[in-house]
Amino acid sequence: MGVYIGLDIGGTKFMVAAAGEDGSIFNRVRESTKEHWKDDLELLNRMISQVADGERILGIGAAIGGPLDWEKGIVSPLHQPTWREVPLKAIMEERWGCSFYVDVDTNVAALGEYAACSPKPYSLLYITLSTGMGGGFIVEGKIYRGAGGVHPEIGHQAIPNRCSNPAAVQCECGVPDCLEGLISGNAIRRIYGKPAEELDEKEWEEVAYNLGQGLRNLTVIYAPEEIRLGGGVAVGGGERLLQAAKNVMEEHLFLVPAPVVSLSRLGYDTALIGALTIARTGLA
Repeated sequence: MGVYIGLDIGGTKFMVAAAGEDGSIFNRVRESTKEHWKDDLELLNRMISQVADGERILGIGAAIGGPLDWEKGIVSPLHQPTWREVPLKAIMEERWGCSFYVDVDTNVAALGEYAACSPKPYSLLYITLSTGMGGGFIVEGKIYRGAGGVHPEIGHQAIPNRCSNPAAVQCECGVPDCLEGLISGNAIRRIYGKPAEELDEKEWEEVAYNLGQGLRNLTVIYAPEEIRLGGGVAVGGGERLLQAAKNVMEEHLFLVPAPVVSLSRLGYDTALIGALTIARTGLA
């Protein structure tokens, strides 16, 4: 018997789980991050040991912020300043003696969401709307990658927008007119001066309009069969945000069919379940 390990390596917290060969989680732990990547790595290894509980580890999968080289497993997540050019794959394979796979968290989350689909769609676009905005696109069960394996950045598109405080719109990438700079958690705080959960009806309408325009762009470019939305802002906005954004998308959509749009079925576990998925199946 053996176990597979999934790692969700976030900017402020780590989640680690162990699952059997069928992917069912039977052990999991959560801890806050440390200040230096070496301390973080030591903590992750303790968490792996804890959830494995003496069983042989068959494979490890990890979700982490970009940028990274998914083939070489070298990571430099923006939200963890001390993690720069860390050869995570080499370190973990030497430590645990098994295969280790790592990819951008939104790609991994997309695979987790896809794994939970029944029946499986031909194509699924997963969008996370949280502190920032990102996504992963799955086509016939595989991650869509750009030229040279680059991860497409769907939050950094420009849209015709509505904003009651345009002077506060800015994106952390440095470009002034990105969608992420209008609807992410950080953007909402800048524009409205409060967290998403405190937005009033009119403010939610602006966020929904801007999200809907983004969904329209993504639909005409990718033509996905399904779109799933996860992350704190999406979950917090719930069906109210989802339905309003879908209406905007459909009102501006004429040339391609409207996809099925819904909230994530996995909630905050999407990246963790995706990490367990790649631990079992690998990456391609």
